[in-house]
Amino acid sequence: MRRRNLSRALYAVAGEGPASRASVAAHIGLTRAAVSTLVDELLRAGLLVELGPGRPGGVGRPGSHLALTDRGPCGIGAEIGVDRLTVCAVDLRGVVRTRTTVPAANRASDPAAVLARLGELVAGSVRDADREGLRPAGLALAVPGLVKRDSTTVVRAPNLGWQDTEIAALLPLPHGLPLTVDNEANFGALAELWLGDASAPRDFIHVSAQVGIGGAIVLDGDLLRGARGFAGELGHVPVRPGGRRCPCGGRGCLEQYAGEEAVLRAAGLPHGDPGGRTGTLADRAVAGDAAIGRALRGAGTALGVALAGAVNLLDLRAVVMGGSLARLAPWLLPSLESELAARTAAPDAVPELLIAQAGDDGPLLGAAHAAVRAVFDDPLRHGAALTA
Repeated sequence: MRRRNLSRALYAVAGEGPASRASVAAHIGLTRAAVSTLVDELLRAGLLVELGPGRPGGVGRPGSHLALTDRGPCGIGAEIGVDRLTVCAVDLRGVVRTRTTVPAANRASDPAAVLARLGELVAGSVRDADREGLRPAGLALAVPGLVKRDSTTVVRAPNLGWQDTEIAALLPLPHGLPLTVDNEANFGALAELWLGDASAPRDFIHVSAQVGIGGAIVLDGDLLRGARGFAGELGHVPVRPGGRRCPCGGRGCLEQYAGEEAVLRAAGLPHGDPGGRTGTLADRAVAGDAAIGRALRGAGTALGVALAGAVNLLDLRAVVMGGSLARLAPWLLPSLESELAARTAAPDAVPELLIAQAGDDGPLLGAAHAAVRAVFDDPLRHGAALTA
């Protein structure tokens, strides 16, 4: 109970910004005396700081406002992309304090070599965080592939060429740093759920694209994982049975018609520099390039076909477009929306189409915030002075 109430108090301060003890008590439904005891523990643990008296105008003597510390525990987030590696550190306030991105040719790569390089970046991020007065509470890694539930095993990552890869065995980490591994689309969806505004829907499918298409489903505020952790693989939903061969082994998968490379191929363009693919498409679309326009309309249609099945099956309120899809939305959405409207079975049930607030950084930020939330969920474990 003490652990749970410490967590509730910490989340209350995070949700309200600078807050008084009285407002925290009102938020979590405990007495001011009980909350004062919890707050004092969190202050001693170095998880909260006092900012001084609150604003005048209330009843009685103004109390000190509380805020999350900008030192102490932090979350390390990392992402393995087909063409890059990225690592960042996020403090308890949700502020990105360090970030490193390096280009990397990870397609058809040796997992041990990629993870050795990633380990170097993580070690550098930990050193940078230490200079900021931060200590890592955990590392969360986003990967473009299927991750076995409650494990660190990548069962299959077609665009990396990895299969049955045990991340924990290959990734060198600082001693004792907890590791979480999940699909990049799942972390992207969690970033929208955690970092979006209060009006954001709690039932949605998050769709993102780089080389492939990632999908993740949130129902009533919870991520749908499936029995083995593989739920949300929208990119491998067939939209043209018997169509183009996909690296997953199937045919006609969505990502073969709506991924970045598929759009470039449909427009007759070379793949080019991986970092410039989306910019090339957007620039040419703005300039009125007819071939790009047709390719993006075709991608939107394919997305609509796949998403209509998910919407009809799960009665989702919204589709959230992330990754490169967010930047290409002006050209994708008309045909996508038209297809959804034509294929949604229930009357007036066409979902709202939204642009991801976290943009391309969704998987990375979702991963880092997952590590941060471990501190909020268990302050007893991560506080400097708290003991069970």
